[in-house]
Amino acid sequence: MLDPSSSEEESEELAEEESSKEVLAPAPAGARLSPSRTSESSGPGAGLQPGGRAGGGAGGGGGARPSSPSPSVASEKEKEELERLQKEEEERKRRLQLYVFVMRCIAYPFNAKQPTDMARRQQKISKQQLQIVKDRFQAFLNGETQIVADEAFINAVQSYFEVFLKSDRVARMVQSGGCSANDSREVFKKHIEKRVRSLPEIDGLSKETVLSSWMAKFDAIYRGEEDPRKQQARMTASAASELILSKEQLYEMFQNILGIKKFEHQLLYNACQLDNPDEQAAQIRRELDGRLQMADQIAKERKFPKFVSKEMENMFIEELKSSVNLLMANLESMPVSKGGSEFKLQKLKRSHNTSIIDLGEENENQLSKSDVVLSFSLEVVIMEVQGLKSLAPNRIVYCTMEVEGGEKLQTDQAEASKPTWGTQGDFSTTHALPAVKVKLFTESTGVLALEDKELGRVVLHPTPNSPKQSEWHKMTVSKNCPDQDLKIKLAVRMDKPQNMKHSGYLWAIGKNVWKRWKKRFFVLVQVSQYTFAMCSYREKKAEPQELLQLDGYTVDYTDPQPGLEGGRTFFNAVKEGDTVIFASDDEQDRILWVQAMYRATGQSHKPVPPTQVQKLNAKGGNVPQLDAPISQFYADRAQKHGMDEFISSNPCNFDHASLFEMVQRLTLDHRLNDSYSCLGWFSPGQVFVLDEYCARNGVRGCHRHLCYLKDLLERAENGAMIDPTLLHYSFAFCASHVHGNRPDGIGTVTVEEKERFEEIKERLRLLLENQITHFRYCFPFGRPEGALKATLSLLERVLMKDIVTPVPQEEVKTVIRKCLEQAALVNYTRLSEYAKIEGKKREMYEHPVFCLASQVMDLTIQNVGRLVTPAKKLEDTIRLAELVIEVLQQNEEHHAEAFAWWSDLMVEHAETFLSLFAVDMDAALEVQPPDTWDSFPLFQLLNDFLRADYNLCNGKFHKHLQDLFAPLVVRYVDLMESSIAQSIHRGFERESWEPVNNGSGTSEDLFWKLDALQTFIRDLHWPEEEFGKHLEQRLKLMASDMIESCVKRTRIAFEVKLQKTSRSTDFRVPQSICTMFNVMVDAKAQSTKLCSMEMGQEHQYHSKIDELIEETVKEMITLLVAKFVTILEGVLTKLSRYDEGTLFSSFLSFTVKAASKYVDVPKPGMDVADAYVTFVRHSQDVLRDKVNEEMYIERLFDQWYTSSMNVICTWLTDRMDLQLHIYQLKTLIRMVKKTYRDFRLQGVLDSTLNSKTYDTVRNRLTVEEATASVSEGGGLQGITMKDSDEEDEEDD
Repeated sequence: MLDPSSSEEESEELAEEESSKEVLAPAPAGARLSPSRTSESSGPGAGLQPGGRAGGGAGGGGGARPSSPSPSVASEKEKEELERLQKEEEERKRRLQLYVFVMRCIAYPFNAKQPTDMARRQQKISKQQLQIVKDRFQAFLNGETQIVADEAFINAVQSYFEVFLKSDRVARMVQSGGCSANDSREVFKKHIEKRVRSLPEIDGLSKETVLSSWMAKFDAIYRGEEDPRKQQARMTASAASELILSKEQLYEMFQNILGIKKFEHQLLYNACQLDNPDEQAAQIRRELDGRLQMADQIAKERKFPKFVSKEMENMFIEELKSSVNLLMANLESMPVSKGGSEFKLQKLKRSHNTSIIDLGEENENQLSKSDVVLSFSLEVVIMEVQGLKSLAPNRIVYCTMEVEGGEKLQTDQAEASKPTWGTQGDFSTTHALPAVKVKLFTESTGVLALEDKELGRVVLHPTPNSPKQSEWHKMTVSKNCPDQDLKIKLAVRMDKPQNMKHSGYLWAIGKNVWKRWKKRFFVLVQVSQYTFAMCSYREKKAEPQELLQLDGYTVDYTDPQPGLEGGRTFFNAVKEGDTVIFASDDEQDRILWVQAMYRATGQSHKPVPPTQVQKLNAKGGNVPQLDAPISQFYADRAQKHGMDEFISSNPCNFDHASLFEMVQRLTLDHRLNDSYSCLGWFSPGQVFVLDEYCARNGVRGCHRHLCYLKDLLERAENGAMIDPTLLHYSFAFCASHVHGNRPDGIGTVTVEEKERFEEIKERLRLLLENQITHFRYCFPFGRPEGALKATLSLLERVLMKDIVTPVPQEEVKTVIRKCLEQAALVNYTRLSEYAKIEGKKREMYEHPVFCLASQVMDLTIQNVGRLVTPAKKLEDTIRLAELVIEVLQQNEEHHAEAFAWWSDLMVEHAETFLSLFAVDMDAALEVQPPDTWDSFPLFQLLNDFLRADYNLCNGKFHKHLQDLFAPLVVRYVDLMESSIAQSIHRGFERESWEPVNNGSGTSEDLFWKLDALQTFIRDLHWPEEEFGKHLEQRLKLMASDMIESCVKRTRIAFEVKLQKTSRSTDFRVPQSICTMFNVMVDAKAQSTKLCSMEMGQEHQYHSKIDELIEETVKEMITLLVAKFVTILEGVLTKLSRYDEGTLFSSFLSFTVKAASKYVDVPKPGMDVADAYVTFVRHSQDVLRDKVNEEMYIERLFDQWYTSSMNVICTWLTDRMDLQLHIYQLKTLIRMVKKTYRDFRLQGVLDSTLNSKTYDTVRNRLTVEEATASVSEGGGLQGITMKDSDEEDEEDD
């Protein structure tokens, strides 16, 4: 993430004002050249030849350009070619120079760090990867993988594949570089969450487990056959490089960004000494010094940029100086050594408007000897001793070692025949010239000896420049020692501390210090980032004997000084009123000393060895001389390859605003083309380098973000996916700067910055409005996450007139409303085009011949449109309605959260979108033929969606839809009512009364039609309550009327049917009678469903039809019972012929008596009784089996039994005075007993069975039976009113 603190307080280069200056070429002499720190010095070598430096810079920047070809020689093509080559060469030089500045930022950063809190960017999906993913999912759906899945998961993947992966919006997002694997995974996760929540609960299986399982399967499909371990390793490596990069990786990245070749990098790297932190720190000090001088020059010459206010000119100088002071403080805070002095320059505590060059009083920052602290680490390794001849071979010898003033260490013991050790001793000391003592001892054999005998010693004075390898040293021995030629092999390594920059022996003489020409041991010590001292040391001393603070001195090579004996090569350090002359014993040592002191003084002038250049440039001098340091060798190699102009150029002479704009643009291009879905965010390494460049070279923060915004807008306008949060961040920074509301206080604002800001603000507004208008395509499926919400927030910020006054909500609302109105048109237009393309594809698949003909005839879409039938048009409209609903559902699912503050505008957008669809829908419905109902699915589809949406229910489009379909519904109900009435009339005329399901064919058809009609109307879910109730009431009333008609027609048919049947015991209840009863039963059941109203009138129609059915059933039972009674009366009529006193009775009795003497006469009257009993049983069985309502059967049987007993009772009452004939008695006993038993078996209650009528009949028959038994003498032949199972078996 870009950190505003890294550039808010940075100063600007003068280049922002000088528009006529070349970007790379240094400024003409006097315009930008800063006076050197030695310009006021006196003495030899003090001047820096500013003219020569400026000329060299100009020659490097512009003198190397190829001259234009002569028009007389070169053709126009050659001119163009030369111009192109010249531009390419200038661009190459510009990039090389820019790379030098970038390299220095990477090599020694002191302002910025690589941020570690940036959001990790996901790997983006390319077109090829998207196609691979599609193929993998298609293979899964085709069953070509080994992944086991249930139907629910397969359906979810199918939906995801069709809706997301195959979407053109996803393809567009991939093309824009904003689609990552994480995006596709999150969309699938969100897609399945709803599905899983809608699944029924399963015991022992939580929905979280199902989700986890599905996501694991999704990952397996997405990954394909790749090894997940390899992929994880690859992702881990790439993620690490995305977070923190090493210096080598940063160099390589910016080589790719700027198009620098590897060998060019190596030349520049070595020549710039990027691996030498001292050289880089010195370079920074020189740059900051030059920027301070430039600030003074600007103030002196009054060459200011054009500010929005005149008062900002003085503030501008303050900004420049304070930014440099801040950089100096940052540099000062960089550690010099691990345990160095805490000395800090007092001048940093001064006011910002005091130049750091102005040292003030000398004693303010004078170093004392105690400020210089050095700490050395020594390693002393004792290898072996030679020359021990006088000692016995088995005598024990050992060595001790010590550093003067420190502890003493001892080696292991060894025999005199083999005195080798290899023992290392580690010491630390503060002496620059320490004394290392090594002694050789042998154990004393005397009894009284208190100490071991010393055989020899050696004293060494190592320096950091001493050889590190082991060497032989002659030991000092006592005079009486027999072994005078003792040698010891030692290795002494003395490490150089970090704050010691160089050391060695020099001859020196000065005015204030080192007043005698003498050879001394010197150490160049860095006390802090800005304080260096030249110190001379004596042996065994921690503090320097004398020191020279190098602030304000200039070092340079000089000729040998006459009168000074000692030293071969000379150089000096010059300051106002003081000159110190140094001499070394060889040229290489002099060059190293001058280079080290050059870095320490911070001077602008770079000393050049007077003899070294001649040696290296001489004929055959391509081989470096032995006395030339390696840094000089690399510098001359760079010069040979034309790199010297880039290395030696003064950074203060360049327009860093323009250079930074270039490097930032190229870095953004590189970033957008890498493998990450960065959305315009730089990587941490890139942020670090750009931050460091801005701070080090004084690039204004506003300029930086304005350029960034410009680059981001260009990419966004060309279709790249840019994070609106990033745009918001940069815009807010620029707005706070331009409006003078920066967190760090009011800063200077140039006219150019304000104008560019207003221009970018307008471009940004247009971009945001366009993105909101195309929100479905700029942020498909709500990805990138939160981007649309951030876009709306940024738009609100952009519409603000200044930084503090919030924009009125109505104004923001007006803009968003306008965008969403246009979005509705855009979305519907694209949806219509998609539907047409899809429809044409379907036609080509279904009608290849027609499509081939249409291709041959080259029919236009309009011509094809004229050929479309109404049915096809309606089918296309329904498909379009499905797409419309899908769009609105996706808007709600993926974009509603972003528009949460503007939900009413999203409702308006949906209504506008639907109104556009309404035009096509109305057109399709107008061409439909009258009295066709194929359009009702369209209403159901739309109404089911709209009524479930709280915002769209009974909205503008919903009401239009109701107005459109209400007449159709009414017309449909009217026609259905007429059709059902006709079907009832025709059906009953032709009714055969064969059982069909629960009733007859006509009744079943009626009830099905009524139920289907009511179900259809109910499934319409009419949204308007009043009309919905009206429809319900009408349908209930219609059902009531139709069922009433059905009941009445059935009643009539029942009566007619009974009249046509037999009246004798041969009568059998026909199937049709049962069917009619069942119709009544079904009518009653259906009336409960079809005629009952909910709410307060739930029984209005239902009770009316219920009463009718009950009355009709009663009548039908009465008619049927009357039929049964008629049959019983017929039987009793037959028995009446045996009444006492009738002629037929006397004749019959005589005949039977006479005949019984000769033959067995059958029992008279039993056939009548059996026929009647058979008729009753058969009728009971048929009714019980065929009629579906138990209650009706019970009622019928009760009434039948009661009526039968009443008839018999009446018959017997009429013959109260007569004795029953034996045959009458037997028949009646059998009929009554069987009737009683049969009805009891059918479930007739005892209270009904044992009625008074039955008791009367039973008593009469019992009395008659007793009378007959007395008079006839067994004439009843076992038939009796008494209960007897044997009799039953006999009779049966």
